[in-house]
Amino acid sequence: MKILIWVVVIGALFGLLWWKGQIRRLSLYVQETREELRKCSWPTWDELKGSTTLVIVSIALLGGFTVAVDFLMNLVFIKL
Repeated sequence: MKILIWVVVIGALFGLLWWKGQIRRLSLYVQETREELRKCSWPTWDELKGSTTLVIVSIALLGGFTVAVDFLMNLVFIKL
C-alpha cells in the first residue's frame, strides 16, 4: 500500500511539473550542458598529473606551515 501511495505522489508531481513545462526546461538544460561540455578542452594525462602533484605539494606546504605556527603559538602562550 505504501508503494502505491508513493507511485501516486510521484506521478502527480511528475504530471504537475510536465504541465508547468519544467520537464522540457530540464531536458533543454541537459542538452545545452552536453553541447557546452563538448566544446571544452580537457587536459591531457600529463597536465592532469602535473596539476595533481602541484595541489598535493601546496596542501602539504600549507599544512606544514599551519602546524609550525600552531606549535610556535603553543610555546609562546604556554610559557606566559
